[in-house]
Amino acid sequence: MRIASFKAGQTATYGLVTNAGIIDAEKRLKAYPTLKSLLARGSLDELKALQSERPDYALAEIELLPTVPDPDKIFCIGVNYATHLAESGHPTPPHPMIFTRFANSQVGGGQPMIRPLESERFDFEGEMTVIIGKAGRRISREEALAHVAGYACYNDGSIRDWQRHTSQFAPGKNFVGTGAFGPWMVTTDEIPDISKQAITTRLNGVEVQAAPISDLVFDVPALIAYCSTFTELVPGDVIVTGTTGGVGAYRTPPLWMKDGDVVEVEVSGIGVLRNPVKDEVAAAATRAA
Repeated sequence: MRIASFKAGQTATYGLVTNAGIIDAEKRLKAYPTLKSLLARGSLDELKALQSERPDYALAEIELLPTVPDPDKIFCIGVNYATHLAESGHPTPPHPMIFTRFANSQVGGGQPMIRPLESERFDFEGEMTVIIGKAGRRISREEALAHVAGYACYNDGSIRDWQRHTSQFAPGKNFVGTGAFGPWMVTTDEIPDISKQAITTRLNGVEVQAAPISDLVFDVPALIAYCSTFTELVPGDVIVTGTTGGVGAYRTPPLWMKDGDVVEVEVSGIGVLRNPVKDEVAAAATRAA
C-alpha cells in the first residue's frame, strides 16, 4: 500500500494512494485521525480493507504533508554511505552518527523547500527513510524488520555553513521547511528487502546522486537495533538512513540549491519526492498572495 498524509482544503488527513486518486482514511476510520494513531493500533488491516473503495480526491486536488507530520522522534544518520564517507574525508565510524530533526523542519512532496535568509549554502541530500510501526526497546537485529511499517523518500536539505558552526549538526538541519519527506509511505509487504532498491537524486533533471541501498554502512536492522538501545522506538518514529556521495558541498565548484530549482529524490519501489526550491522571502510573498 501507498499511504500519504495530506490536506484537503484546510483539513489535514491521511489515506490510501491509488492510481485513481486518494481514499480518505480518516473519514472512514474515525478512531484513528492520523497515520501515527493508526500505526499505534498495531495493524494496517483496516486500511487495507479500504483499497476497493472509490477515491475521494484526485492527487491534483490535495496538498501532500510530510508522510508522518507528527512523529515522536526523527533520527537522521550522518555519513552512512561509503561514497559520502570518501568525499567528506570521514573515517568509517564505529557506531552510527546520529542527529535529530524537528517536525517543523519538514515539508511534504510538491511543497517548497525553503532556503533561509541566513545562508546561500543550501544542499541536497537524497535519502531513504524507515517508518516505525511497532514499538520496541533493545530490539535485536534479527527482529528489527518486524518493527518497520514502511519506507519513504527524504531530502535532508542542509544549511552547510550552519551545520559546520560546531561538531553538532543540528542547527544546519533544522531551519523551518528545509527538509522534505514523502511523497508517501510504501508498506513493507510491497518491499520485503529494501536493500535491493536504489536511490537517485536529480537537480533540475540532472542526476547528482545515485547508489544502491545495499551500500549503506549501517543497514536498516543495524540502525533499528542501535537506536532502540538508547530509547524506545514507537509507531510513527522516523529513521532517515543517510545520503550517498555527490552532495553539492563537495563539488568543484560547490553546487547549492537556489530559488527556482526543482529537486527530486527517487527510491525504486517507492516513488519520486519532488520539491521546488524557494528563497524564504519569495516563499513568504507567495503565502501572502
